[in-house]
Amino acid sequence: MTSAEFVNCNNLRPGALVEVETRNRQYHIECLGGSSIRISGHPQFCPTAVPASLRGSSDGSGPLEPGLIGLGQHLSVLIEDRYPITTSTILSVRVEEPEEISRGSWPIH
Repeated sequence: MTSAEFVNCNNLRPGALVEVETRNRQYHIECLGGSSIRISGHPQFCPTAVPASLRGSSDGSGPLEPGLIGLGQHLSVLIEDRYPITTSTILSVRVEEPEEISRGSWPIH
């Protein structure tokens, strides 16, 4: 797994895993293609992996940067097309690319 300051999820292959540590929680994201993801890490909305749409991240005062996850930003996702979540400040981002695209989706916590 490699650490990054900014990750553009739109550039990741399906099956890529992204670990996002915020001030309050740790999220596990599986990229499914485009803005489609599966996410876990919030005790109420996604204690296990659920379908979601990655909106992007923002510093709280500027516009949302679609597809981007960045240090010092707040991640924004829409869980199951009905629960908008904005995280606390992102402290670290780690990415693991799939070894081969045909391997399919990897299980996440």
